[in-house]
Amino acid sequence: MPDTKPRLVVLGTGFGAFNLVKHLKDDYIVTVISPRNHFLFTPLLPSTTVGTIEFRSIIEPIRHARADLRFYHASCKVLDAARNSVTCSGVANRHLFDVKYDLLVIAVGAVSNTFNVPGVAEHALFLKELNDAREIRQRVISSFEQANLPGISIEERHRLIHFVICGGGPTGVEFAAELNDFMLEDLRKSYPHLVAEARITLVEAAKEILNTFDQKLRDYATDLFRRQRISVLTEAPVVKVEESVIHLADGSNISYGLLLWSTGNGPTEFVKNAILPKDQSERIVIDSYFHVKGFDNIFAMGDCSVIERGSLPATSQVAQQQGKYLGKALTRRARTLSVEPFRYNHLGMLAYVGGNRALADLETYKGHGWATWLFWRSAYLSRIVSVKNKVLVMFDWIKAKVFGRDISQF
Repeated sequence: MPDTKPRLVVLGTGFGAFNLVKHLKDDYIVTVISPRNHFLFTPLLPSTTVGTIEFRSIIEPIRHARADLRFYHASCKVLDAARNSVTCSGVANRHLFDVKYDLLVIAVGAVSNTFNVPGVAEHALFLKELNDAREIRQRVISSFEQANLPGISIEERHRLIHFVICGGGPTGVEFAAELNDFMLEDLRKSYPHLVAEARITLVEAAKEILNTFDQKLRDYATDLFRRQRISVLTEAPVVKVEESVIHLADGSNISYGLLLWSTGNGPTEFVKNAILPKDQSERIVIDSYFHVKGFDNIFAMGDCSVIERGSLPATSQVAQQQGKYLGKALTRRARTLSVEPFRYNHLGMLAYVGGNRALADLETYKGHGWATWLFWRSAYLSRIVSVKNKVLVMFDWIKAKVFGRDISQF
């Protein structure tokens, strides 16, 4: 059947794309293209690395976003703006195909930025997708199992159970907190002698961790980590990574069994290759209506883009608000109604710091501790998109508290 409505193609299934699709009316034929066929609630991704929350509890199939959605499980490789088409490659079989569009929305997110540090791509782990979380979960258990074998030297045992996190942002801090909880509450029962020797080191190139948070909250998190035996090394940029050692700028070395690299965002290959206006960080330049500069029918949002006259933080709440705005704006555009520019409403920042304690940096409240941890959990629970996932996450929290986290490797 011939298409009678404008063809809207959306690249990506993150916070921006998912909220865009949910808030669109039926004025378009909507096609979503992404190598991931689900929406991932990334704020709770660190909790899945140790089994506090199970993997499927924080994902939602993208086809559930709307009934009339067309979805292609593929990666977008080439943008041909002159022909209004994108060339894609199927995830399963690498089959190449073209998709035509009348309007295109680029919401492909970002990848972990290695800053061209030698060895990072080969030896470090990242935390962007569920596959990353599963690999980390396996490696943590594997490190303890290897260290538990007879005949292992003391030096090798200490290396295997030394977990190093490069990057003192919210993801790195929350992973360090979750891992420390996992060791103290669950692994200690099975590996008491190893947990006593295990170490967690957080390495940050800047002067402080969590540098987007209020100063008092930063100090609280740093002091809490040091009391929990999580070493915090600041002003310590990494210059080289080897299979079991990282080299710092001051000439010192740190051996590790697991290295998590969480130092910010970099452009995806698609964004790198797209012939579109970009800033120095390779982000697509857009206006306050999310038009890509110089194009009336191409839009961008989320971590892959930057508003020309006002950069926003690369957070889920920004992408969520952008997706909701663009969904409504495109509906108004289809109905020839006026559209107001996007205005970001900052809701504050939250971070889990371990031991049932969290930080909250809000406009009206800046706090930390156990009560803030309850607020952290309730806030994230309310933001999960489906009732099913809300129930699953709640039961995961109860299960982990009552029965402990699973330490099986499979």
